[in-house]
Amino acid sequence: MNVPNIILPEEDHEFRTAEEEKAGRRCTWNSVWVNVMLTIGQVMAGVFSQSQGLIADGIHSLSDLLADFVVLVAGHHSKKEADEDHHYGHHRYENAASLVLGLLLLAVAAGMIWSAVKKLQDPDDIPTVHQAALWVAVVALMAKELLFRYMLVVAIRIRSSMLVANAWHARSDALSSLVVAVGIIGNMFGFPLLDPIAALIVGLMVGKMGWKFGWSALNDLMDRAVSQEETEAIRATLVATPGILGVHDLRTRKVGDLALVDVHLEIDATITVLQGHDIAVEARRRVLKSHAVLDVMTHLDPYGYEEAE
Repeated sequence: MNVPNIILPEEDHEFRTAEEEKAGRRCTWNSVWVNVMLTIGQVMAGVFSQSQGLIADGIHSLSDLLADFVVLVAGHHSKKEADEDHHYGHHRYENAASLVLGLLLLAVAAGMIWSAVKKLQDPDDIPTVHQAALWVAVVALMAKELLFRYMLVVAIRIRSSMLVANAWHARSDALSSLVVAVGIIGNMFGFPLLDPIAALIVGLMVGKMGWKFGWSALNDLMDRAVSQEETEAIRATLVATPGILGVHDLRTRKVGDLALVDVHLEIDATITVLQGHDIAVEARRRVLKSHAVLDVMTHLDPYGYEEAE
């Protein structure tokens, strides 16, 4: 499943408010309780009905539960103020949490795939699944889809890429429950291989999501720049600042949901240092107000220096 690029709101990107942080925590805790109930229900029903696919889906729900706790811990630590060892704050906790989430999904996927392959090697030992498994799979599908829609709305409202990732993890669970339901139906109609095949598909889906989140987080931790579109938007904001005659060497690097910006500003060589300073301060203020930026480091270059001499 391809996760689309979510465009977060751009009006006032300075920091999330206390109310938005509270909404994010409440959303994650709601996800925790849903996944607790789904994990218990799916695993117990899977064992009772002898459905490997449903058990695999229950383990997937368990990985969701662990992911929720990763999000809660990272969300708490990333809000710590800057200190002597972390001059830019602790925003990278969110990137690290996304990396842990990706690695967690890859580990869960490996276990699912291994178990499913072993079952497929002995098709004669695959039992007929009880119809109760189908009802549990359908209920899980509905619960996960509703959870995804709820989490995504909150994530976009509070501008949290980590919560967006967790929401799409819930969507992957909904799709896996759909696959499991199809596998259970096939097993009940005399095609026993469909149940472990469903478990195998779930494992591959989880692995793909884990790779995507983990690779993206790893790139963020390696100072990946913001998108080209956002870079050009920041450039446009700088150029529109009165007194700035040009911009070059614009560089960005992601820090959690925000970014750090370094840029050279070209200003009139004949104005005073104080006037140049005021122009740089105004440019920084505009960028912080209009974009998801933590800080802007500016360097002033004299424009028209040779002509002035």
